[in-house]
Amino acid sequence: MKTREKAIPVLRAGGLGLALLLIGIGLFRQEHLEVLQKAVRICLECIGIG
Repeated sequence: MKTREKAIPVLRAGGLGLALLLIGIGLFRQEHLEVLQKAVRICLECIGIG
């Protein structure tokens, strides 16, 4: 049990680090702009304008 209790904070920190890395890569590649454009298109189609 002690090994498992010690591993949990390490796994959490690793998961957080990986998430931040992937968010940074997405921002660098400007993926957020593509997601926003798709969201606007979908929204306009839902209300019948697009």
